[in-house]
Amino acid sequence: MAHVVFTQQLKRFTEVPEVDTPAATLREALQAAFEINTRLRGYVLDDQGHLRPNVVVFIDGRRSHERVRLDDELKPDSQVHVLQALSGG
Repeated sequence: MAHVVFTQQLKRFTEVPEVDTPAATLREALQAAFEINTRLRGYVLDDQGHLRPNVVVFIDGRRSHERVRLDDELKPDSQVHVLQALSGG
């Protein structure tokens, strides 16, 4: 099963579950996490269901390039890391 991990920075705002899921796409994997904690969705996706500008996803060590459809394919043993970009000075 694909394993989804969220940055601990989000933990300041809401629960960040680690999820093992049989999802075949990034969107399905994210949805599995949102089913555990619905509040997490608003921190990761915008109102149109696209990745927020300050969020980046790595799948098996490679940056996901599909921010709208989120249809990046996952392997059964994929490692998905959802990170929140930091800004400021």
